[in-house]
Amino acid sequence: MYYVNYKELGQRIAKQRHELGLKQWQVNEMAGLSDKYLSNIERATSVLSIDVLMKLCAALETTPDALLLGTVAESECDAEKAIASKVRAMTPAQEKLALSLMDWILTLKI
Repeated sequence: MYYVNYKELGQRIAKQRHELGLKQWQVNEMAGLSDKYLSNIERATSVLSIDVLMKLCAALETTPDALLLGTVAESECDAEKAIASKVRAMTPAQEKLALSLMDWILTLKI
């Protein structure tokens, strides 16, 4: 049987957040969490639900196995991380242009 180590889970969440250069309030906002909730999760003073775990995975661009077990799904690759990092740094106009460019690239027969 598997038991969640909430201290390790909180540390993994904090590490991923730091790697993305995000503040706690930003992740709270992206995941729709109340103020200070992420701080409590990272310090293992609050237990999170599966719903909150999935919201955090989306906000932190990771998978449940990465946060719960410290493993990375095989589908996650360096190119995806690099693209996501660059998109986060874009203005809305740049994002729109990048999406148009990606749509065009997908039409190419290469």
